Amino acid sequence: MVMLEANLDDMTGETLGYVMTRLLDAGAFDVFFTPIQMKKNRPASKLSVLVAPADREKITALILAETSTLGVRYQNWHRTIMKRTFEEVETPYGAVHLKIATYGKTKKVTPEYADCAQLAQKCHIPLTTVYQAALQARKHQ
Repeated sequence: MVMLEANLDDMTGETLGYVMTRLLDAGAFDVFFTPIQMKKNRPASKLSVLVAPADREKITALILAETSTLGVRYQNWHRTIMKRTFEEVETPYGAVHLKIATYGKTKKVTPEYADCAQLAQKCHIPLTTVYQAALQARKHQ
């Protein structure tokens, strides 16, 4: 993995959101902003973008084109990721996909947000109600 970073002190929140979308659409694994202080005590944002090594040049060019930065720094990173599988459960409100992540003896089960949000809106109920129903449905399988 490669982490690309740039400090941005003169961009609007709307522009930062646009840049994030463009970077994710271009293949970045993760994009995030960290509040920082720059020289003359100006508030700014540090842009951090995690990419595959093969995408470093392409994503760097995008950052330089879409932001006000004059340079992008990068470093190689290693990472460990959990194996992911998906399953579907039926709740009283409709079907929900679950993401199951495992690493050794560690296991995490998370209902897919988009499924839960859609059902919550359709059924006029809180999001957490659907989320909990999905977890309960898995226990009863």
